[in-house]
Amino acid sequence: MEDKASTSPASFINQAVVPGDVVLDLTNFSNQTIKLGGGLYQDSDAISVMKAGKLKFSKPNKYWVESSQKRYVPCVEDHVLGIVVDSRSDNFLVDIKGPALAFLPVLAFEGGTRRNIPRFEAGTLLYVRVVKANVGMNPELSCMDASGKAAEFGPLKDGYMFESSTGLSRMLLSSPTCSILEALGKKVSFEIAVGLNGRVWVNAESPSNIILVSNAIMRSESLSRVQQQIMVDKLFQRIQGS
Repeated sequence: MEDKASTSPASFINQAVVPGDVVLDLTNFSNQTIKLGGGLYQDSDAISVMKAGKLKFSKPNKYWVESSQKRYVPCVEDHVLGIVVDSRSDNFLVDIKGPALAFLPVLAFEGGTRRNIPRFEAGTLLYVRVVKANVGMNPELSCMDASGKAAEFGPLKDGYMFESSTGLSRMLLSSPTCSILEALGKKVSFEIAVGLNGRVWVNAESPSNIILVSNAIMRSESLSRVQQQIMVDKLFQRIQGS
């Protein structure tokens, strides 16, 4: 453990880690603020791993452990797809695939006031941002970005939502553009919203295109970039030949 803590954190990035590994020594970051995502926790000056996976880093200062799993653990600033299950006077109860239901305050919308509270029926699909995620408490959500603007957040109408692993969600959100989305985008026009909680929403001009895009995405997780391209080409060849 001590050897790992003294090693440069760069040596762990994109490498497999397991619970108990110490990947960061905060004494080396005295003048920096480090953001921790899922799979990591702080113990004094050491940042340790809580779950097996790969250590990931995004500029300027966020670290997290990426693994493919069905269960989602909420983290602040995650963008997720939530399903409204109930509404109360002050908030909506939203299922985000976490250990507990999340709260979405009725005022957590751009320009939200008591006079223009949104109305969502049970089953409404929302694209939301996690703003609070404390252990032992229900997560809190918002339909605004950090500047208070609606941005892309809010209800997702029409289309089709399917469940995936958190690993597939992160792959779809990878930068530069994910190869499966790039390949599909060259063949058909579609809209997509990806939640880090393992939910994906797809919309297109026709139901057949929605099904085609959704099936291609669901089958892509274990395929290489070349295999994804081949799969997409074959799917469209079958359609054109039918």
